[in-house]
Amino acid sequence: MQGIAYLKNKLETKRTRVLLRYKYYDMKEHIPDLKISSPPDLQYWMGTLGWCAKAVDSVADRLVFVRFDNDVLAMNEIFAQNNPDILFDSAALSALISSCSFIYISADNDGYPRLQVIDGSNATGIIDPITGLLKEGYAVLERDDRDNVITEAYFEPGRTTIITGKDKTVIPNSAPAPLLVPIIYRPDARRPFGHSRISRACMNIMGAAVRTMKRSEIAAEFYSFPQKYVTGLSQDAELLDSWSAAMSALMTFDKDEDGDKPTLGQFQQQSMQPHLEQFRMFASAFAGETGLTLDDLGFPSTNPTSSEAIKSSHETLRLTARKAQRTFGSGFLNAGYLAACLRDDFSFSRGQLADVKAIWKPVFETAPSALGQIGDAVFKINQAIPGYVNGDTIFEMTGIEGAE
Repeated sequence: MQGIAYLKNKLETKRTRVLLRYKYYDMKEHIPDLKISSPPDLQYWMGTLGWCAKAVDSVADRLVFVRFDNDVLAMNEIFAQNNPDILFDSAALSALISSCSFIYISADNDGYPRLQVIDGSNATGIIDPITGLLKEGYAVLERDDRDNVITEAYFEPGRTTIITGKDKTVIPNSAPAPLLVPIIYRPDARRPFGHSRISRACMNIMGAAVRTMKRSEIAAEFYSFPQKYVTGLSQDAELLDSWSAAMSALMTFDKDEDGDKPTLGQFQQQSMQPHLEQFRMFASAFAGETGLTLDDLGFPSTNPTSSEAIKSSHETLRLTARKAQRTFGSGFLNAGYLAACLRDDFSFSRGQLADVKAIWKPVFETAPSALGQIGDAVFKINQAIPGYVNGDTIFEMTGIEGAE
């Protein structure tokens, strides 16, 4: 065991990066200005873009957890009593932003499991790479308005210690692992706590796009009011106010005593096209990084696309969502397993869950025009191999749940 002091320090080292990604998701991060082309009065002004939020939501909105199949420990019952519509979506969204979220399991007054999602900036632990469960964990359960810790918890196998100030409360349990379960997005051997959907490349590209928007905003002022000039004015001529000169409907300039007259001119008007092309370039780079299309980022295609064409253009996004379903399903299974141990006050063997399968709705909804083709294919397959395709298979293909 590393101990609570080690885990506190570990959380502090990771917290800054997690909060940074939340700022990008909430569109509150200040993008630094290069201070090259901005006037002094506008150097600290910067616009916002919702591309990072779009990259996260495009995957999160397609992840709809339904239930566990072959549920031998009645875990579906536990999730049904813990606001599943909010619990699963909140855990998945937080994991996509911070690479890892956590489900905190506790017991109510009747001993029934309660499930609460904690984001990656408020919890950490030492993970078992084989089971995906924690060996020990630490979480901040409550903070004050100034972000100071009020209540924290230290998780060990068989007990949870709640710490409020100098008061400590030890709550024993029958679970074989700490009651803090990680929900991880894209874990690997090097980074067992996964990767964020908001990658460094996403933040870099979006920052460049925001600066391009700012430069285009500044250039638009010169595009709307091109700079003009007058040459040959007499030194005794009365100068006009710059705004009056720009907006006046009629200006007169008299000849001087020698019969000379001033010459009026206008500087070449700036073009907005370079800014538009550069902004589209960054949109293409961001789309390639996240598996989105230019349509998703506000550059609509000229021709309407069919349902199949949309699916084809989002193939990378589909694979990303399917990968997330596998890793999140494993995390939800671990949470249900420990919650069942807490509910029954018995340490079940994790091997009992070998045949349990997480059921998700399809990543893309099936178009009504394609249902007939699927029906014909199912009919022919079942003719060749009777009973090969059943209702569960059709649900995984179409998301349509038939009558019992």
